Amino acid sequence: MDYLPVFLRVQSQPVLVVGGGVVALRKAESLLQAGARVTVVAPQLCASLAARVARGGLTHLATAFRPEHLAGAVAAVAATDDPAVNSAVSQAARARAVPVNVVDDAALSSFIFPAIIDRSPILVAVSSSGAAPVLARRVRAQIEALLPARLGALASFMGAQRARVRQALRAWARRPFWERVAQGAVATRVLAGDEAGARTALDRELHAARLIGTGAAAPLGEVYLIGAGPGDPDLLTLRALQLLQQADVILYDRLVAPEVLQRARRDAQRIFVGKEAGDGGQQQHIHALLVRLALDGKRVARLKGGDPFVFGRGGEELEQLAARGIPYVVVPGITAALGAAAAAEVPLTHRRLAHSVTLVSGHGETGSAAEWRFFADPAHTVVFYMGVAQLARIVARLRAAGAAAEHPVAIIEQATLPAQRVLRSTLAAVSARAAERQIRPPALLITGNVAAFAAADALGALGAASAPADAVA
Repeated sequence: MDYLPVFLRVQSQPVLVVGGGVVALRKAESLLQAGARVTVVAPQLCASLAARVARGGLTHLATAFRPEHLAGAVAAVAATDDPAVNSAVSQAARARAVPVNVVDDAALSSFIFPAIIDRSPILVAVSSSGAAPVLARRVRAQIEALLPARLGALASFMGAQRARVRQALRAWARRPFWERVAQGAVATRVLAGDEAGARTALDRELHAARLIGTGAAAPLGEVYLIGAGPGDPDLLTLRALQLLQQADVILYDRLVAPEVLQRARRDAQRIFVGKEAGDGGQQQHIHALLVRLALDGKRVARLKGGDPFVFGRGGEELEQLAARGIPYVVVPGITAALGAAAAAEVPLTHRRLAHSVTLVSGHGETGSAAEWRFFADPAHTVVFYMGVAQLARIVARLRAAGAAAEHPVAIIEQATLPAQRVLRSTLAAVSARAAERQIRPPALLITGNVAAFAAADALGALGAASAPADAVA
């Protein structure tokens, strides 16, 4: 290691910053966030640093740097554009054994500022030893995406409970207890902002921990109802990724892409629970699995394509969990209609084309004659889920409800995935064209004026509208 990674406590301690520009301001702000008493030495200040000094909390010495400015300082930062001044600060600080950082000059520095992920009191620092600060910031961004925004709140919550747990449990039982807390229902509740629920869950965990040694009970698990989005794993939410990384078991259906499953914890058990048409008993089997696994103390991810509450029967599963007192978390996903439309560049609403949109299941014979007349209006967008197998019936009902043969339609197959295909057609021709191109599920059917939308055509139309009259063909 080129540097020993340490965290320096500067709370209420004097720190010197030499420089009057925006870089000096950034360093001063970081030090102020850590509670330091900051003195800025510079003959002149940039406007933003001067405004910061005017707000208070910073001391400004309007003079050139002198070694005596370091008296009592626990650290120093040189952030000027003058190499001679920076070198003088470095030499004077080293002579007094004061840690010094010279911005963008590792050779003159005895410490460096890492890229920081702040989830106070949790702090993560990333450094490239000054070799590639841009790369260090990129690594920081990748780590930050994995850490919940309320991770600090969880650390504070756990810290506040330490004395109570120490009194309640013997030493050998505390570590496994805290591991369950950090990865289970207590953490889930805190991260969701539900501290009252977290305290209830902690009471339950403490009670279970007292009984585990006797074999009388096992800790209660929890269930995550997670929307996997339309297919592309990069469209998973951060919360979905975080919970997939801590789930012990994953129940997934056939609409979940393999690439999404690869984002889950490597050692998690994966159970396929996909349903086929007419398989009515499978949903009851899923209910039983969720309950049994949670009662066994497992953290269960119920992973569904799209969003769990849009044609995903997530509400029914939630009812089963609530009836048995099993903790659960619902994580929304990008529903297939939104993901597919965006991937195919089909705006579901458009100021000139459509002001409303309806999401409809393609299965069954639901819908009154009045509803189908509404669906047949080309100014209203309709997205039919699971509609490819029922394409002929849907076309017939729309035509019977008054839709014209030229009524625009689009079918989006394998939306957001590399194999995505988009078929644009009309009601009169779509069945034949879908058969010709061998369109297969999963695919969405979109009907209405927006189905014919093409950004390139719209750009041409806008250009023609703004052109001189004699230039329009």
